Amino acid sequence: QVRLVESGGGLVQAGGSLTLSCEVSTSSFSFTDLGWYRRASGNQRELVATTTRGGAATYADSVKGRFTISLVNAKKSVYLQMNSLKPEDTAVYYCYYREMRPFDTPREYWGQGTQVTVSS
Repeated sequence: QVRLVESGGGLVQAGGSLTLSCEVSTSSFSFTDLGWYRRASGNQRELVATTTRGGAATYADSVKGRFTISLVNAKKSVYLQMNSLKPEDTAVYYCYYREMRPFDTPREYWGQGTQVTVSS
């Protein structure tokens, strides 16, 4: 069974920084995508940043140049460094893990979510 444990959310002023962490509890660390989505109040969940096992990253246009995703395979963890935060970055951030399964379709897992609030 896969479990995602997130940490690092909080309240920060505009222009500030936060780092989110997600540790994947699993017997095997084999995935197609690992990263972060977010849902702002009244909006749909949207991609923020994801990475492949090899470290190829994808970013939403709105966070390019400000956010950096990093993967530490040895810790089965992914991090999201968020700089130059804006009030519009306020949302619940969810860790996302798409497990690769031999001879089967991938399975998706979501963390419980961590609140990020950016004050103006």
